[in-house]
Amino acid sequence: MQNRDLSADHLRRATARLSALDALYEARSWADVVRESQEVVELALKGLLRAHGVEPPRIHDVADVLLAEQAHLPAAVRPQIARLAEISRTLRRDRELAFYGAEDLTPSDFYKEPDAVSARDGARFVVTTVRPFVR
Repeated sequence: MQNRDLSADHLRRATARLSALDALYEARSWADVVRESQEVVELALKGLLRAHGVEPPRIHDVADVLLAEQAHLPAAVRPQIARLAEISRTLRRDRELAFYGAEDLTPSDFYKEPDAVSARDGARFVVTTVRPFVR
């Protein structure tokens, strides 16, 4: 059984988090913009998949699922699937690093403004692209 409200809830929460990205950006917290952008993208893409009958796996990057399940998605969104998948992959790669860092990497020192701009722009693109296809 599929919870039909869940896809819309995912998109609503992803959209709300876009404002949080702006607050983190204004605070010049570049690593946090990157991390939170990943969560925006994950929620929005899972909302898209659910809205079209594809149960997303409980993983952070659904790029492979998007690519494999294109036939289940609306024809109008298919030209953007490759870009949506690339944004998801890129942000997933940085998810833990931006949050926790590593022995040889401090997130606040490593991530710079261009990283935050790219992540936030990617998150905005994903939400804007999937919004018309999630009800």
